[in-house]
Amino acid sequence: MRPARNRTARTVLAAAVAGAVLLTACTDGGDGGEGNPAADAAEQAGPTANADPPGEGTDTADLPQSLTGQRPEWSECGAPSPEQGADAPAPGTLPDGTAWECATLEVPLDYTDPGGETIGIAMIRARAAEEGGERIGSLLFNFGGPGGSGVITLPAFAEEYATLRERYDLVSFDPRGVGGSSGVKCLGDERLDDYFAAEPVPDSEAEERELLSRIERFADGCGTGYPGLLPHLTTTNTARDMDLMREVLGDDRLHYFGISYGTLLGGVYAHLFPDRVGRALLDAVVDPTRTDAESALGQAGGFQTALEAYLEDCAQDDNCPLGTDPEEGEQRLTGLLDTLEKDPMPTQNPERPLTEALAWSGIAQSLYSQDFWPFLTQGLEDALDPDDPDGTILLALGDAMNGRAADGTYSTLQSAFLAINCADSSLRYDTGDVTGRLAEFRAASPVFGPVLAWSMLSCTGWPVDGQRPHPEVAAEGSAPILLMGTTGDPATPYEGTERMRDALGEDVAVVLTYEGEGHGAYSSGNACVLDAANAYLLEGTVPEPGLTCG
Repeated sequence: MRPARNRTARTVLAAAVAGAVLLTACTDGGDGGEGNPAADAAEQAGPTANADPPGEGTDTADLPQSLTGQRPEWSECGAPSPEQGADAPAPGTLPDGTAWECATLEVPLDYTDPGGETIGIAMIRARAAEEGGERIGSLLFNFGGPGGSGVITLPAFAEEYATLRERYDLVSFDPRGVGGSSGVKCLGDERLDDYFAAEPVPDSEAEERELLSRIERFADGCGTGYPGLLPHLTTTNTARDMDLMREVLGDDRLHYFGISYGTLLGGVYAHLFPDRVGRALLDAVVDPTRTDAESALGQAGGFQTALEAYLEDCAQDDNCPLGTDPEEGEQRLTGLLDTLEKDPMPTQNPERPLTEALAWSGIAQSLYSQDFWPFLTQGLEDALDPDDPDGTILLALGDAMNGRAADGTYSTLQSAFLAINCADSSLRYDTGDVTGRLAEFRAASPVFGPVLAWSMLSCTGWPVDGQRPHPEVAAEGSAPILLMGTTGDPATPYEGTERMRDALGEDVAVVLTYEGEGHGAYSSGNACVLDAANAYLLEGTVPEPGLTCG
């Protein structure tokens, strides 16, 4: 599946679209091996041996003092790296003059061997405002993915969380396998261009073989490049990293704000350390009970719901490029994708035409938030221009989804997404599983269903085994955890909020429902949502169960 939360892409989306008309024919002249030379050799190498999934590991209290007693050296942040994914300057300072600080936390690679090899976890923070309420501690953010860089995302969206800095240091990090934390990149940049542009839904046995070969090359690239790292890129290990982070930051309890995949990470943390949960808010909640196939099907339905909301909105404008009838608009959209399958569209970069796969990614990216809808409308207007069809803006949207910067370099976003998902999930599907459910996926969404059905094969042939069919999040004894679900969420359908509540425990989880569109309630700016969330995080006031905002 595609990342369930792509805030990293959102940090550069507007700039990418605004700059799309400035694209030139310049491309990287290399062979695409800069990102991971070992991975590019994988096409000539066999797959790495499967490894047993790591165990639950050692409790933080039993880690060596060299880890629990470390004091990270906070210093001025540099510019984001290509692995983190933003072509941007260093984050600078907040409006009140507070500087962003960066540091590295050393954590065990393998928590079953706590005195063994370590890896560095990249962190960023802004200290609590000098004026305001009494400081509570640190508030740790994970913005989702899995695969998104918290180091670049938190500064980009700090304005949304300014109220919370009255009583918290705002802290985020790149999880293991992401960006500045031993980030994985399965193929070089040019090969990733080919990978993301390729046909996503096979229509023949030959295309099916090519799809499987493409998936195998990607998996082999990661296995060859990171054989010792991949088994340890689990959500369980990242939750343990967060507990060590809590210890090193000096907090008795973890105060946490998780979004999309970050809600799953928060649930796993609460399961492992229920007595260490402080104030935890989980927004855009992932369903922890579903298999990978069920999650993909749920996403198909969620994106279809979001698409229909966009089509209804666009149809209110006589200038909507898809027309004023939503049903006809969807047919025009599927017609455009069908055309691109056979005849990719020119863009202002002659060497990068808009393919069906790239257009699909651009459309999906645009449905994460109503803020993106104008970009989608402009992109469709250009692409459907009968006199001069131009796919430049849809290409820029697709690149944002795939973690591609304007200079042609890729972040670790999509590689880390697969590496973490495949380390977590023990489920492996074959083509029979896909074809057996293809009609069900098409019924859920003619636009998104087929692609998401074939995405079930993403972990097929992965070089390491996964931990379990689905994560464990039961958190008996935890402090109250606030869940916020949005009824029109495309990537994490609302039903997952209720299932997370049941899995955590009804005496633990409290649900707030936001009747609206988009991926995430807090970022909507809805006053009711903000009042309830801020009262919980700042004052410890738990909303009444069943609160609905709209």
